Amino acid sequence: MDLNEFVAHFAEQFDATDASVFTPETRFREIPEWSSLIGLSVIAMVDEEYDVTLKGDDVKGSNTIMDLYNIVKSRI
Repeated sequence: MDLNEFVAHFAEQFDATDASVFTPETRFREIPEWSSLIGLSVIAMVDEEYDVTLKGDDVKGSNTIMDLYNIVKSRI
């Protein structure tokens, strides 16, 4: 699993935010577009792309995209 690929997939869940905003260190909850619906989209994307089940608590407990990446990577 590639970190840059994960960041790109994460960025695809956002419609109004430019992809250049997203880096591994991005604090995704600070993005104005962030919502619980996008959180669900991220969970679905991880399931579809990586065959890993994320829970809402995994997203709640993460601050950066790298935090989520590490959780997904540990479950592959």
